[in-house]
Amino acid sequence: MRLHLFLFTSLLTFSAIAQNSYKYNQPEQLNDGWQTADLRTQGLDTTKLYQLFAQLPEAEHELHSILAVQGGELLLEEYFDDQQRDDQHDLRSASKSIRSLLIGIAIDQGFIGSIDDPIQKYLRPLEAKKNLDYRKEKITIRHLLTMSPGWDCNDRDKGSAGQEDRIYRKKDWLQYALDLSIINEPGAVSSYCSIGTVMLMEVLERASGMSLDGFAKKYLLDPLGISNYRWDHTSKKEVISAAKRLYMTPRDMAKIGQLVLQNGNWNGQLLVSEAWIAQSTNQHTFIDESGYGFLWWMNAFPYEGKAIPGFAASGNGGQYIVVFPEIDAVFVFTGGAYNSPKAQLPLFVIRDILIPTFGARN
Repeated sequence: MRLHLFLFTSLLTFSAIAQNSYKYNQPEQLNDGWQTADLRTQGLDTTKLYQLFAQLPEAEHELHSILAVQGGELLLEEYFDDQQRDDQHDLRSASKSIRSLLIGIAIDQGFIGSIDDPIQKYLRPLEAKKNLDYRKEKITIRHLLTMSPGWDCNDRDKGSAGQEDRIYRKKDWLQYALDLSIINEPGAVSSYCSIGTVMLMEVLERASGMSLDGFAKKYLLDPLGISNYRWDHTSKKEVISAAKRLYMTPRDMAKIGQLVLQNGNWNGQLLVSEAWIAQSTNQHTFIDESGYGFLWWMNAFPYEGKAIPGFAASGNGGQYIVVFPEIDAVFVFTGGAYNSPKAQLPLFVIRDILIPTFGARN
């Protein structure tokens, strides 16, 4: 919070001399599916942007990249801390929102019948061996998408049996999760529970007969023209494929956001149904006092006396894909502020810099 106050209080009074110390360059036009354009020709007041980038070199931030897309064009692309355009970045929990897209595709393709199917329909013969409870049979795919399976699983509570760091120490993550005790009726309470999204991908793998990486490659990443990525995890143990996270470039993260902004369409091809995009990016519950869809965070930022609604993929360290349909924009951030309040800085940049700049496009 101190960084926020220092950075943005200074921006309000930053001098024109400092503004001139930042030189904007139009994002390079590559053969990667992106059309780029010059920010200076868009009818925007870029003063706040120039002030931001002039001051960042002197600020104690841990931003790695900031990208802005509007009208389907990549207008802004800046990297920091020796980061390069082609560097793969660990998306951390921002991968969860991409997992939501994969579930939608699995339904579109007929591998999964309904999000209201019990997960055991797809997991058997894998089943609970401890803390047997009839309510476990009631846990559905919808409950995993809204983080409400009822398990004793809360990543924000170090005393929770299903807290992710505890699970990472276990030999069999899936069996351990299924054996967690039920403390709430499925669907009644949502708590941030990472192992639920791992179980979700296990459902996808068993339903489709494909590995997570193979399914994502065929149905999502290849059609988006995304090839510079990998599936990995920070755990030093061998990790099952369903538990791995995406590592990808900021430009490709922006493709994910643009795909969702375009209701599942990319270059004239429907990759995810419009109905799924609408359903997954609408609020179904609350987590951490924030609106939550199907593994997407709901957000709104004030601008000129009203709220600009959007939704976001968010990951530890400052990884964000934020989509604002009302202003036809996608903002992407990567960062290294792991387990630090500095990971919130992109939200202030969006509120105080990006929304005022891109929200006023002529």
